[in-house]
Amino acid sequence: MEKQKKLINVLVPAFNQEKYIGRCLRSLISQSLDKNSYEIIVVDDGSTDNTSYALSLFTDPYNNLIKVITNKKNQGLPYSLNKAIRSSDSEYIVRVDSDDYVNSDFLKILYLYLKFNLDSKAICCDYFTVDDEENIISRHNSKDSPIACGLMYRRDILEEIGLYNEKFLWNEDKEFRKRLELKYNVDHINLPLYRYRRHDKNMTNNIEKMNFYEKLI
Repeated sequence: MEKQKKLINVLVPAFNQEKYIGRCLRSLISQSLDKNSYEIIVVDDGSTDNTSYALSLFTDPYNNLIKVITNKKNQGLPYSLNKAIRSSDSEYIVRVDSDDYVNSDFLKILYLYLKFNLDSKAICCDYFTVDDEENIISRHNSKDSPIACGLMYRRDILEEIGLYNEKFLWNEDKEFRKRLELKYNVDHINLPLYRYRRHDKNMTNNIEKMNFYEKLI
């Protein structure tokens, strides 16, 4: 039986996220959008903790919703994102990081915006930063303070702007978005549908690496 093509692919790169990956996937499984409309593609980037076990708890009962790709060794975030993109076949793509989670209407609202605004190529939503206990720290406008996630785009733009630059092991999102915004506007919805978790292991905490790759953009 031929696999049904999905409208949306949700990319979830994961490396040693045993603590948070379950919360992330539960929020994506609980979306208000029809489950037949989207697929979650998780790339386990050579995790050495119990991430693979945590993923196994979700892949059996939801095997039509979640696909897991495993890198035998750690390859880096942009490599994993590109691997997920190449394995996808949907019209729309959105990224959710494995330590974050989303509102139940996250996919529906972003998808409907692009569906009914045919000239729009990409749409981003606002976000809350939250702590480890999921208490809200602050609200952010994603146009003023963009992050890697909470941005849905039409797949066809990748033919023009390309995939993630695998040389950018940090700030890969800024480099990708710069190329995107050279050709297209990123529209904005003033709704905080994304939850960006702040914790000790955030990649953005490595100021030295962030600054190094920032200079390369």
